[in-house]
Amino acid sequence: MSQSDRGLRRLAAGTLLVAFQGTTAPDWVLRELELGLGGVTLFGFNVERPDQVGRLTGSLRAAGEPVISLDEEGGDVTRLAYHVGSPYPGNAALGAVDDVELTRRVYRSIGAELAGCGINLDMAPDADVNTEADNPVIGTRSFGADAELVARHTVAAVQGLQSVNVAACVKHFPGHGATRVDSHLAVPVVDVTPEVLRARELVPFTAAVEAGTRSIMTAHVAVPAVTGDVPATLSAAALTGLLRGELGYDGVVITDALDMHAITASVGLAGGAVQSLAAGSDLLCLGPLPTHEDVRQIIAAIVAAVSDGRLPLARLEEAAARLASLRAWFGSGGQVAADAEVVGLDAARRAVRLTGAAKPLVDPLVVEVDTPPTIAVGDVPWGVAPWLPEAEIVRVKPADADVSGLLATALGRSLVVVVKDAHRYEESRRLVSALVEARPDAVVIEMGLPVWRPSSAAYIATYGAARANTQAAVELLTA
Repeated sequence: MSQSDRGLRRLAAGTLLVAFQGTTAPDWVLRELELGLGGVTLFGFNVERPDQVGRLTGSLRAAGEPVISLDEEGGDVTRLAYHVGSPYPGNAALGAVDDVELTRRVYRSIGAELAGCGINLDMAPDADVNTEADNPVIGTRSFGADAELVARHTVAAVQGLQSVNVAACVKHFPGHGATRVDSHLAVPVVDVTPEVLRARELVPFTAAVEAGTRSIMTAHVAVPAVTGDVPATLSAAALTGLLRGELGYDGVVITDALDMHAITASVGLAGGAVQSLAAGSDLLCLGPLPTHEDVRQIIAAIVAAVSDGRLPLARLEEAAARLASLRAWFGSGGQVAADAEVVGLDAARRAVRLTGAAKPLVDPLVVEVDTPPTIAVGDVPWGVAPWLPEAEIVRVKPADADVSGLLATALGRSLVVVVKDAHRYEESRRLVSALVEARPDAVVIEMGLPVWRPSSAAYIATYGAARANTQAAVELLTA
């Protein structure tokens, strides 16, 4: 391989964020970092403890100058606390409180934790305006349904993270909030006029650009008025025309994971990589599925696209320059201690809402209504067990629940029903309604968005199922 070929391969590799299984870096990742690989994205399966993550990121930095990223939104989407649940409430809770200084403090604490583990880019905050209640992938990840509220909290989150030199990655441009399809599975469509898009979806991104966010993540969402039937991740009209041109953004553009079906089922991994770079992205998040062989094929496809003129070399050089600027920024700050439990619990306590009167608990039976996890959240533990050790806790699938048996077991005892996003699941609503109809003295705890509630019973809305949200709810029950 000639020197120029090696230089081109290095530029191509520099656009990739790869993932890997396990809690230590495989040899192939370390070798690719030496050859110019852009960086890595960590997931819950890469995490055991903060000290282990620190050793992992140290080994990655010893091999190159990687961007080391993960999705740490607080609330339901957590990677550092994947095995226990986040100590921070998520965006829906912060939006419910609507105190931008609190949001700034929460994200500053999150950033300090990440920096302490050697992570330099957080794929957060979520800036989607969640106007579709049945959104299967955003929900409690959004600050809310009001564009101006989402904008001011997005800015506060960016400021909090970047005050400790962890780059924010505002997502999912140009907006994933008005969708009823999960882009992990297909291409969602946001079929609105350009005027609605500018007045709603783009408001938080415009604010984030003005606030100096270091990166923005693309959405695998088609907006016919801008992108036609092509996802924004692959659309020059969205990334170069709208984001770079109209919004004036010159930071790093990162794709959502290219191994999601919205991309792989249409143009494939390698095709998606080339098209997204040509459209204006700088860093390609590959997600957890691609192997080393896939990575090599993607690099080869990018090199071939430059060689045959489909992808201008200047586009790779532009991406490399933006990433060099980001890396220089990484090294410009100091360390700040995190304050997770104090800040997170304070925020969750301020967010939790009780409607009606909850009586003192007597030998409580807790019925937790099982809810399938989304792909973005993963199988993060949730529930009240850590804070109600004296309770009998039964987790049931709504379709299989024996209502008569549960009511018989609860006879003469306090009944607490815990549910997540009941508005999205008819079987969950039927089960909760049946229990509450027979036991109007029951307490219902909604750990998703409080869109639906039964006609009777005391009702606690947590705006998320994180550890902090749950503790705050149980405190109301046991006060």
